[in-house]
Amino acid sequence: MARPTSRARTLSQNFLADRATAEHVARLAAPDRGHPPLLLEVGAGRGALTEPLARRSRELHAYEIDARLVPGLRARFASAPHVRVVAGDFLAARPPHRPFSVAGNVPFSRTADIVDWCLSAPGCTDATLLTQLEYARKRTGDYGRWTLLTVRTWPSHTWRLAGRVDRYRFRPAPRVDAGLLRIRRRPLPLLTGTAALRGWTDLVELGFSGVGGSLHASLRRAHPRRRVDVAFRAARLDPGLLVGEVAPDRWLRLYEELAP
Repeated sequence: MARPTSRARTLSQNFLADRATAEHVARLAAPDRGHPPLLLEVGAGRGALTEPLARRSRELHAYEIDARLVPGLRARFASAPHVRVVAGDFLAARPPHRPFSVAGNVPFSRTADIVDWCLSAPGCTDATLLTQLEYARKRTGDYGRWTLLTVRTWPSHTWRLAGRVDRYRFRPAPRVDAGLLRIRRRPLPLLTGTAALRGWTDLVELGFSGVGGSLHASLRRAHPRRRVDVAFRAARLDPGLLVGEVAPDRWLRLYEELAP
């Protein structure tokens, strides 16, 4: 009995064991039955989330890295021809060329890589992920502070904390609760064009560089103080604010004032 537990810890596996939670996640990932037309599941595990996802999807690719679990998954969904159980690492998969959604109970140790994969895949319209609660709260501004990744991707993606899941709804129970993170690619980006996106990235990364101790001081390294003052007044920001305290919509106002 000790060997499977050790293996689960190595792969950062905490299997979802609560049917109501699985149903809730599936409804968020596929709000209308048959839509999205293609759904990718990260870490199918023993199929607790795969089952409600399969009922709500038209085509489901369920990825599982643990080869020991794959035969059981394939047997369980053998009568569902629209479900394809893929043996292997989700992160090694090539993103489909057509639009698709992602859902899954994400291994906490691989959360950042999986999120990056979803953000960089052009066809990924949205992702519904069970992550470590602290990660979900940080990325969605739930602490009243915003991270570099969230702000940098804000013109193209929205981030939302859709709920908290008690750690005892998993087996084995992780040390912390989980958060239900929703990332959605905007149908119409807030900024378009290579120059605009590059200017946005440069501004945000300069602001988060930490030079000078405040956002105002950091931005003055690339822009005249008078212009930065005007931008802060337009964005209704105090010059003494720390960079993490500035919400993404206020960043957009700064960009409008400071863009070339």
